[in-house]
Amino acid sequence: MSMNDYLQLSKVTIDFPTKNGPFRALNQVDLKITEGEFISIIGHSGCGKSTVLNIVAGLHQATEGGVILDGKEVNEPGPDRAVVFQHHSLFPWLSVYENVELAVKQVFKGQKSKQQIRDWILHNLELVHMDHALEKKPSEISGGMKQRVGIARALAMQPKVLLMDEPFGALDALTRAHLQDSVMEIHATLKNTVIMITHDVDEAVLLSDRIVMMSNGPSATVGDILDVNLQRPRDRVVLADNADYNHCRASVLKFLYERQKSPQTSSVSGVDSTPTTKPVKSKKVA
Repeated sequence: MSMNDYLQLSKVTIDFPTKNGPFRALNQVDLKITEGEFISIIGHSGCGKSTVLNIVAGLHQATEGGVILDGKEVNEPGPDRAVVFQHHSLFPWLSVYENVELAVKQVFKGQKSKQQIRDWILHNLELVHMDHALEKKPSEISGGMKQRVGIARALAMQPKVLLMDEPFGALDALTRAHLQDSVMEIHATLKNTVIMITHDVDEAVLLSDRIVMMSNGPSATVGDILDVNLQRPRDRVVLADNADYNHCRASVLKFLYERQKSPQTSSVSGVDSTPTTKPVKSKKVA
């Protein structure tokens, strides 16, 4: 396995059952991700961005094709793929510390001593600058702080891939900017592999090594991939006047507004890209 094949999506296709027969949400999605890469997936609503993430997370099974992570096939959820959703999903009756502790105990049961578990929880809360609020309940902290705790909980699982589904979408602009800076800082420290779903072009360019642009659904697929060759660490204020940054930004906008049509686009419309029904699973051919 080459370094470029750390995470590989091969011909990932998914059909969801509807009254009118199978609805093809994704068609032949191919993507190779290197260990330590920060990838953003961007596209219009309904293009299947979150469905791609859910397949990598093991929450959906592809109808055809599949996902290989570090040499192993992905076919169910696992702690090697931690997900941060748009809404924090913290347990309201547990403190900040206890919310992270729950995940750590599940993943490292029998592998770490009580002191090691405590040190590890504190370390991950320090990474997101939340070690000052250990005993606070979610109701006592802001939306941005809750999301920081959600990120700490995901990182504390020591996943091979961190999956983020519009993690800053529900936050105000200033809080969002602070969290973007924190995520860049964490990625620089941990060199972890990250896949982030976003609608925000500036966010994608600021954070990513590569931006995967999805064609419109149905039968959405990878329309184009943009390499973001900007030096790290990145400063949003400095980048505002940077020609390469603005070229990347213009390239993504051009794709989204001119080239996003899928070659397989049909007249089906108004279908949610994250259905709750189970996908149609084809039989694997040996």
